[in-house]
Amino acid sequence: GHTTGPSLNNDKLYKFAYSAEVYVDRVKASLQKSAGYRISSGVDVNLLWRNPDNDDDQLIKITIKDVQVENVNERPAAQNIFKGKSTEKIIGKEYLEALQRPIVIELIRGKVKTFYSYQNEPGFTQNIKRGLASLFQLQLHSGSSREVDISGKCNTTYHVRQDQVTKIKDLNSCEIEKKKFTSHNQILDVGTKGTSATIYVLEDSFIKSIKAEENFVFVLNYRRKTGTKIVSKQRLELKSVQAGMGLVAAKQVAAVIKTLDPKYVAMPLEAEPVKSKCKKCPSLPEHWQSIREHMHPDKLSKPEAAKTFLSFIQNIRKATKEEILKILKSESKEFLPQVVDAVTSAQTPESLEAVLEFLDFKDASTFILQERFLYACGFASHPSEKLLKSLTEKFKGDVASEEIRETLVIVMGALIRKLCDREGCKLPAVVEAKRLILNRLEKAKKDDNVQMYLLALKNALLPEAIPVLLKYAESGEGPISSLAATALQRYDPSFLTKEVKETMNRIYHQTRKIHEKTVRTTAAAIILNSNPSYMEVKNILLSIGELPMEMNKYMLSMIQDILHFEMPSSKTVRKVLKDMRAHNYDRFSKMGSSSAYTGYITRGPDVSSTYSLDILYSGSGILRRSNMNIHVFDRSTELHAIQVVIEAQGLESIIAATPDEGEENLDSFAGMSAILFDFQLRPVTFFQGYGDLMSKMLSATGDPMNVVKGLVLLTDFLQEIQLQSGPTASAEFMGGLAIDISGGMEFSLWYRESKTSVKNRVAIFVAGNTEVDSFFVKTGMETTLEAETALDFISTVQFSQYPFLVCMQMDRVGSPFRTHVTKYESLPSGRRYTARRGKTATLAGNEYPLHQENSNMCKKVFGSKSDSDGGWF
Repeated sequence: GHTTGPSLNNDKLYKFAYSAEVYVDRVKASLQKSAGYRISSGVDVNLLWRNPDNDDDQLIKITIKDVQVENVNERPAAQNIFKGKSTEKIIGKEYLEALQRPIVIELIRGKVKTFYSYQNEPGFTQNIKRGLASLFQLQLHSGSSREVDISGKCNTTYHVRQDQVTKIKDLNSCEIEKKKFTSHNQILDVGTKGTSATIYVLEDSFIKSIKAEENFVFVLNYRRKTGTKIVSKQRLELKSVQAGMGLVAAKQVAAVIKTLDPKYVAMPLEAEPVKSKCKKCPSLPEHWQSIREHMHPDKLSKPEAAKTFLSFIQNIRKATKEEILKILKSESKEFLPQVVDAVTSAQTPESLEAVLEFLDFKDASTFILQERFLYACGFASHPSEKLLKSLTEKFKGDVASEEIRETLVIVMGALIRKLCDREGCKLPAVVEAKRLILNRLEKAKKDDNVQMYLLALKNALLPEAIPVLLKYAESGEGPISSLAATALQRYDPSFLTKEVKETMNRIYHQTRKIHEKTVRTTAAAIILNSNPSYMEVKNILLSIGELPMEMNKYMLSMIQDILHFEMPSSKTVRKVLKDMRAHNYDRFSKMGSSSAYTGYITRGPDVSSTYSLDILYSGSGILRRSNMNIHVFDRSTELHAIQVVIEAQGLESIIAATPDEGEENLDSFAGMSAILFDFQLRPVTFFQGYGDLMSKMLSATGDPMNVVKGLVLLTDFLQEIQLQSGPTASAEFMGGLAIDISGGMEFSLWYRESKTSVKNRVAIFVAGNTEVDSFFVKTGMETTLEAETALDFISTVQFSQYPFLVCMQMDRVGSPFRTHVTKYESLPSGRRYTARRGKTATLAGNEYPLHQENSNMCKKVFGSKSDSDGGWF
């Protein structure tokens, strides 16, 4: 009769040769040197029963025999982990017996309707059989459908040409329970790709040969050279057809199965989850003791610290709440902050419960630990709703330290954004946290409270917060209006409506009230960065020349930077400049020392990074704002890697100078605010008020203030994969950053000079491990990269004359850069083969060029000053 699926002949035994291979290697490598293994065997197939009412309903028995395990590539005896071991020894007697017990499948029109096997068999051997059974599923006409096989329920397409059928499985569409998480920002994440194709050759309406291949590729988005691939191949070839057993006579399938062996049960064809036990893994306390020394506070800017941090997180992820608490409760004061970084970054329900039970927010003495916990939450790679809910509850309760209370709400803002970015905006905890921040901001009376809720909104970037931010930007006082404006600056320009642009234009041109220079320049930057109209650009250019002294110079510098760096609005700016009225010489020859400059740090095939520095002074030569930024971007995404802003006001009285117009009554203040990996930290105050300033000047400690120090989990990627031949595979990439950023401001009245410095010390360690796990052998590849560097930014101002002299320096020290690749194959007994190769390079140090004018000034500053070395102030 006619069949639409493969059909077996009665009374025949089909003898096949079967092999399943896996390879793990670097993405571009040829498979000849890959790590991996091959399982080969004979496979006997015979028809047990055909439905008397439907030729296309067949029951087939499949038996695996003569199993062999070997290297996938020839190796010298010394490197062959299987050498001298029988298959029974490698796989284990019980497993081998299970593997060779036959399975039965019911095929209806070529699709596997039911998979029969024995219960209580090890999951690993059961999955190898499922992988084999899945190969027998095919249809003999072209078309697409959703099918279930070992990979789960997947979109599958068949192309049929005479005796050849190609089956393409869309692996992205497969529904199967597998652990998976990714990093928050695409640039820090891992790109993945998976393909699956099977080619069938038919003869005499049954299978002559099958070749199946799956490929999985994983690459670090910020360095595509760092990546791995898994290749899995299956082959089934018909060797002979012999006389076989007769059919079982029966009406129903159930009767046949019962006659065959009543112990057979119907099971899902989809793979079952399996995990091989680790026999020699250290416990959490043992592991911590062995790595602890690398986490000493003095060693935190070394790659070894970042590496240790990653391995500690991996172990914490397997630990219970009790085990984690035990370490937290027994560790000494200097190591605890690093333990808190790791426990919080682990992001398991157990680690969160442990750290929340350990920290007491009613006790101000553990301020450092509370802050490190909150910052680690802000950097969380895949935060849970439960985390946001816990922080909201803490915020509503008693918090001893006012600064921790501020940090709590700032971090809640960051978590709202991360959860919203992953379609979590409607989760109850997110809705509640949003409502709390917006309602409390509306009711806030004290400036400090207003600021803390605005900082939370600067992290949350909610579209519905734009009207509130506009209100504060335009009608708030000094620091508050400045903060609201910088929050608006962080939104994607697509959110900035006509109303936003109108408000920014009113602020810049001071249509309704007088604004401080810091707010006006931010408003101008927002206008120029969000697709400005011809008139908007023209009005800004016409205003240059009518502005306060230093602001003229700053705006001019901003326009020149747009042109030199070819920013999106440069075309419009060029068009307006052709209009001579805006381009008169007087307007563009302003004296002053303020400036804005953007340049490239790296331009690469995967990602590029830019730095920008802009500095605004008051007319008397005192810093008003210095802003250093580093952005990293690829073709579609951008990451604000770092921003350090130092702001000062009301300092004219120290050097007995006259404040600028509209700034006569400003309170003395200096402080610093930082953004790290898109997360706004709590700003730090150097001094507030004249009295505080004078006492700091007289005590002259000489230590820059620490802004952020600790360990950050940047890349956090895990994907488990079900290979169609049976084993499970996993790809895990983690990137850790050890960071130390500090900043300070010093005055020397003797030399009439001030100095602002920002020091960034960073070390990074990235580890990727891709592994295929069959209970009796593991094979995989580890790839690591590490680097450390320091970036210093110093600006020196001499205000003994006007225009005062300013010299800005941005230096990066030479930094070692190391990469390693290790391929391995190992048996549970501990027998192991490894192949390692590494590369070390040094990235040369660099003094980043700023504009020519700056270089000229530096020569003057350092030429005029040979013996000055005033410490702080």
